[in-house]
Amino acid sequence: MRHSFRERVLLVGAWIVAGTLAWGQQAPGLAKHAPVSIGLAVTFSPERAQINTTNSSFWLQGGGVDAVATFRNGWGVAAAFIAEHASNVTPGVDVNKASFLAGPRYTFRINRAGNPLRRPLQVFGEALLGDAHAFNSVIPTLGTAIVSSSDVFALQTGGGLDLALNKRFGVRLLQADYVRTTLPNNSSNRQNDLHLAFGVTCHFGK
Repeated sequence: MRHSFRERVLLVGAWIVAGTLAWGQQAPGLAKHAPVSIGLAVTFSPERAQINTTNSSFWLQGGGVDAVATFRNGWGVAAAFIAEHASNVTPGVDVNKASFLAGPRYTFRINRAGNPLRRPLQVFGEALLGDAHAFNSVIPTLGTAIVSSSDVFALQTGGGLDLALNKRFGVRLLQADYVRTTLPNNSSNRQNDLHLAFGVTCHFGK
């Protein structure tokens, strides 16, 4: 049976949350020998976007949730869900976008002695691939057809900086990513956006 985009996102999101919580419950007993740590971040996620090269830029506003499983060598697997909205980007037209992406992430840890903030820092870089779903909007297609929603390929690559407040909780000081999507726009059918994120983090395991 084919699932809608919303159903797929809910299913995958529930799987990520359930898996993260399960790891969190096991982490205290596994921390001495488990090679994996689990991280969860909830963020405010503005994105600088442009429908096509003839339109002025605008800011999408929204939020995101991402989870990552990181191994001892710094490599891990990350998954992110981001939902964003912008009103009246052209007269009478709103833009709504939801993205689900997953891929590799590398995390480098800097201890207290190695940074001026005197708290552990984590610097990460990532390359995520997935699906972007635009909805409740006005989207041109081939010819003169107009649709209200579209599912397209999405690429997000960049990195960020997390600051630990204690062994479990921290803050995402900054995340900056290049985002490429292929939504129809009566032009190149390409978008090149700047995604930012700031928020809170939670870690389980070492």
